[in-house]
Amino acid sequence: MPLLRGPFVRSRLGASLLVFWLLVDGFTRGSEHAATSTLPASFTDLFPHFLVEPEDEFIVKNKPVTLTCRSTPATQIYFKCNGEWVHQDDHLIERSVDPNTVLPVMQVTIEITRQQVEKVFGLDEYWCQCVAWSTTGTQKSQKAYIRIAYLRKNFEEEPQGKEVALDQEVLLHCHPPEGVPQAEVEWQRNEDVIDPASDPNFFITADHNLVIKKARLADTGNYTCVAKNIVARRKSTSATVLVYVDGGWSEWSKWSPCGADCSMWRTRECTQPTPGTGGKDCQGLDIQSLNCTSEQCPQTVSGAEDVALYVGMVAIALCLTLLLIVVVLVYRRKKEGLDADVADSSILTTGFQPMGIKPSKPGVWAPRPRRLPHCKNSHLLTIQPDLTTTTTSYQGTLRSRHEGTGKFSMSNGPLLDPLPNGSHTLHNGKLNQEHTEFMSRLTTQTYFKTLPRDIANASYGTFNFLGGRLTIPNTGISLLIPPEAIPRGKIYEIYLTVQRREDLRLPLAGCQTLLSPVVNCGPPGVVLSRPVILSMDHCSDACLDNWAVRLKKQNYDGAWEDVLLMGEEPVVEPYYCQLEAETCRLFAEQLGTFALVGESLHMGAAKRLRLVLFSDAYCSTLEYNIRVYCMDDTQDVFKEVMEMERQLGGRLIDEPHILLFKDSYHNLRLSIHDMPQAHWRSKLLAGYQEIPFYHIWNGSQRYLHCTFTLERLSLSTCELTCQLCVWQVEGEGQTFSLDFNIAKDTRALDSEFMLMDSSSTALAGPSAFQIPYLIRQKICSSLDAPCPNGADWRMLAQRLKLDRHMGFFASKASPTSVILDLWEAQHFHSGNINQLATVMADIGKQEAMIFLVSDGEC
Repeated sequence: MPLLRGPFVRSRLGASLLVFWLLVDGFTRGSEHAATSTLPASFTDLFPHFLVEPEDEFIVKNKPVTLTCRSTPATQIYFKCNGEWVHQDDHLIERSVDPNTVLPVMQVTIEITRQQVEKVFGLDEYWCQCVAWSTTGTQKSQKAYIRIAYLRKNFEEEPQGKEVALDQEVLLHCHPPEGVPQAEVEWQRNEDVIDPASDPNFFITADHNLVIKKARLADTGNYTCVAKNIVARRKSTSATVLVYVDGGWSEWSKWSPCGADCSMWRTRECTQPTPGTGGKDCQGLDIQSLNCTSEQCPQTVSGAEDVALYVGMVAIALCLTLLLIVVVLVYRRKKEGLDADVADSSILTTGFQPMGIKPSKPGVWAPRPRRLPHCKNSHLLTIQPDLTTTTTSYQGTLRSRHEGTGKFSMSNGPLLDPLPNGSHTLHNGKLNQEHTEFMSRLTTQTYFKTLPRDIANASYGTFNFLGGRLTIPNTGISLLIPPEAIPRGKIYEIYLTVQRREDLRLPLAGCQTLLSPVVNCGPPGVVLSRPVILSMDHCSDACLDNWAVRLKKQNYDGAWEDVLLMGEEPVVEPYYCQLEAETCRLFAEQLGTFALVGESLHMGAAKRLRLVLFSDAYCSTLEYNIRVYCMDDTQDVFKEVMEMERQLGGRLIDEPHILLFKDSYHNLRLSIHDMPQAHWRSKLLAGYQEIPFYHIWNGSQRYLHCTFTLERLSLSTCELTCQLCVWQVEGEGQTFSLDFNIAKDTRALDSEFMLMDSSSTALAGPSAFQIPYLIRQKICSSLDAPCPNGADWRMLAQRLKLDRHMGFFASKASPTSVILDLWEAQHFHSGNINQLATVMADIGKQEAMIFLVSDGEC
């Protein structure tokens, strides 16, 4: 039979016929095929078996892999890959003889390249298999799978920094990047590999998370998750774990000997353990004193001297008792006089008559005089002024608090002083001197013995039923205490503080993020007759379709609990919220510690980030640093960064920009471009810096920043021009165009973009409100009752664009007073009382006309 040659053997059919021919011919003639041999007759009844079979391989970068197959006894061996025979020219064949069995051994190898694997489309994996023939039959080897190895750059989840108490369990999450083969994970602490076998306090779970069973002080450090396979090695961003120790008392010392003042002392120290790494100090006193008994006192008197001492003590006690009685009687008389005076409504009938609205300043629009609709209060139109009456009972001015210096007017003249164009302004009568002193004490008494004095982040005040306002300057945080919120006869000392974020351990989970500062108002447990209004900034996009925003309150045990879900507030609960574009107004019938926490409902939810640039005010070296802060867009964080930079000698070098940072899991990148290469160069090795998504979204780190270090090639170079870009990957971005002289930068940016709030932190009584107390009462009595034509509190809410809260207003005894409280909270700095008067005139309530009166209509 002739030997088969040419293209015929290169096809599947040709290969099959070749095998058939070899089997029939009995291999009596030598084959010209490179992978075929002839067996002796004594071995023709043996099946081939494999000594070496091909193994799974990974292609690293562009390096091909080699597959090997060895069989005995075999007349030929071929490779088949993904169902196709490999060309005979691609086989490398080696022949030998097994010295033990004297059987012939055949070994065949092939190479697989990256291009071959990539050309296979529609298949999950690329595989190869070898087939061995003998005169008796064939054998197939196992399949070897060839995969292209890779390891992606970004971790699917990176560890997050934590502050934990001593002996607390710590869990650090890590989900390595996708890779083939699957990446192995190890953990490092301060660049040293963690070995759970040598330190059983560590445990690495099956899904690569690190568990610290009991946190020790030595466990404080930077933890990094490292993923590696045959292609590459990736490191996550480091997560800082801070193990803090709260202080604890040691035992009390023994009592000291009785001193000359007949007292003895004992002390204790905060050393069991000593507070460390940011832990809390011990609570309570570290020293106690106790009066000694007469036997222990070294200055004990006896005999006749005892009698004289006792007589003197009794006399002093009697004098003090009489003095106390006199003080109590005087105080009660003053208090009764104050309550009666403020309740006196005679001021409404001694100097006011309805007039048309006119602007208080030129160019401000005012409606033309018109006849008001007739309603049940129309009898007030007939009130005529009695300028001969002297009213001295009202404690405050009827003028807007922004029209004066904040002090009470002491005019002895008429209640209506003429102004140009026939207008009048309102004054109150002469105040009683005793009442003035009482109000002065009420406003200025701001001490609390039980709280630390932190002027920058706290405000204190003393208030009665007239109400007042507390403000923490330049933070957007204030507390409005409406009139009648404090029961008559009560005087409360109230405080307002903003907690620093490093002292905060607010638990967050999943997609939750902190949207506001943590604000504490107290003391908790005070009895309020109506809700106060707490105002604070937030940094969400204010779209409730994107968020589930919850108000959290800290209970007495220090744990946080949800008290309401924004948009689903029950109107009868002690808390209610209005979410404005940048501010949250919380109606609270109980004081406490509050914060807003948001949970994104989808990837369209966004936080507002404020991007701020600082540099050194003076630069005497070749290096020049630009610090880029990425912070929540709230005034309290901005204030803290401004104060910190002032202490560091930093300077604001451009106006802040706002960036919407979405819940897309994409990081924030920062880069600098377009510097004059002849004068400046960047020392950044990479093309950009990157802040991980979770570091920003979590919100637990108060202000994140990156530093760009630039180097000028000469000390004489002072002009700097460049573009600094900040953007979220696959999201929004902002660009700062810088062009200034680093040595002579005289731009007043600090004062321009830092609102300098110079108002008093505590205002008590009428000076805290725009609407005078008695006029407010008259408006409430007019609008609370339903009017047939709808001219009541509902129309007031609609005109002020507050109709979304109709149900909440209706649940209150005086809906009008709650609406006016909200107006006062919203317009403390920028409110125009004449605009409110215009709204009242449109409703048809002539009480609004009290604010401005005109001679032409008298």
